[in-house]
Amino acid sequence: MAKTHPHPAEPREIGFVGLGTMGGRVAGRLLAAGYDVYGTNRTRAKAEALMEGGLRWCETPHDVAAVADVIFSMVIDDDALRAVTSGPDGILAGLGERKIYVDMSTVSPETSRNLAEQVRSLGAQMLDAPVSGGAPQAEEGSLTIMVGGDEQAFSLVEPLLLELARAVRHIGANGQALVLKLATNISLAVQILALSEGALIAERAGISRALALEVMTNSVIGSPALKARAPLLLEPDRPGWFDMRMMHKDLQLALDTSRKLSVPAPSATATDQVLNTARELGYDHRDIAAVIEVLERLSANRAGNGSRRQTATSK
Repeated sequence: MAKTHPHPAEPREIGFVGLGTMGGRVAGRLLAAGYDVYGTNRTRAKAEALMEGGLRWCETPHDVAAVADVIFSMVIDDDALRAVTSGPDGILAGLGERKIYVDMSTVSPETSRNLAEQVRSLGAQMLDAPVSGGAPQAEEGSLTIMVGGDEQAFSLVEPLLLELARAVRHIGANGQALVLKLATNISLAVQILALSEGALIAERAGISRALALEVMTNSVIGSPALKARAPLLLEPDRPGWFDMRMMHKDLQLALDTSRKLSVPAPSATATDQVLNTARELGYDHRDIAAVIEVLERLSANRAGNGSRRQTATSK
């Protein structure tokens, strides 16, 4: 049920920077819950539907931060986060004492920790709050949100986060939630690659892909992630939720973190190689489920090379 008025103890003025596929849906949830939401985006056109729903447009991230009690951001990577936070038009320039800045982007834990130090120097608090889930979960408010940072700041924004998620957990200090998000995304990428391998093997043996996926996802390996992606493995050119470029970015951040912590990551390394190939083949903006197409193409190349080798030997 949507709230008509925020609880008196909750922040009333909410800011949102980054209104893309995920950020726009999250901001829309906050609008529907009855909060006053101020927002900005690099491309204003992406915010027009939200503006029709009550979003108050601001020209810069600075303007958002200056007017809001709690400021959210959700951008694509470290460079984009630096772009919206730094300089005279950035979030940092608009922050003041007792404000809370919640970054929901999946970025390097080090970048986030450094930014949190800058926020604290202004008398404000920063939380890293990466999410698990895609656009459908963001729209229906069933994300999982991991939060790192000051516990008191977390307690103040927890009611906002519960409008967005089925599960919200405080993980630890700044950056810890991002470490856990990256660890989670290793499993996501590896699972989808493994399911694609298995489905393709079954298909080549004469079992329909649909039947293979139905049995596999209803077996002991049938995680929620695999069940959600199975329809996209049947039609990998359908519009997806999480593209190859973003998954590859997260996996590389995870590998960088694993190296710094001296943890071997063989499955992540192997998956990273496949995603790198996918991007070389032009799959940047395809959902990660399209990795099954990449395997098909690699299989065709291997079969062709095998035929050529057999012909050469017969001669």
